[in-house]
Amino acid sequence: MKNAILAKRYAKALFAVGKEEDSFDEYTEALNGFAEMYSTIPEVLDGLTNFIYPQDVREKVMADLVKATGLTGVMANFMNLLAQKRRADVLPDIAETFQAMVDEEHNVCQGTVVTATEIDDDLKEKVKETLEKLTGKQVTLKTEVDDSIIGGMVAKVGDLVLDGSIKTQLAGLKDSIKGSE
Repeated sequence: MKNAILAKRYAKALFAVGKEEDSFDEYTEALNGFAEMYSTIPEVLDGLTNFIYPQDVREKVMADLVKATGLTGVMANFMNLLAQKRRADVLPDIAETFQAMVDEEHNVCQGTVVTATEIDDDLKEKVKETLEKLTGKQVTLKTEVDDSIIGGMVAKVGDLVLDGSIKTQLAGLKDSIKGSE
């Protein structure tokens, strides 16, 4: 809960600057890149958040990462500020919150379609069009494969979940059979 509040506060501040400078794309790319590094490279996580290291060492790690990635200006200052304020652990949440704010600004929403097997581009486009009609927004769609759903698909956009998987249908059938006993 605390991280969500902090993430929103930092994302909101960065969003205001990004809107003023028309730099949403640049900021989104930088935040997502750092969040991915933070989440996938254990040494980055350790170097930025481990309290065994003195604060100045953690700040130096962030400064070196900023320099290595070529960030300048507002984003370089923002990342260094996170290290100085001991908020590097909130970085993935900030990236997610910032992305949601940018999406809202551009009337876009993120969607996911989970299927048992890979789907072709035509079906993906039809699902995207359907979700756009339902939400009234432009949908950026990602696909995932999960063979545990057996067949069908599960489409998620924000709070909207359309579950047409065979797994769910079988669970519903099982419940109705149990209920009739």
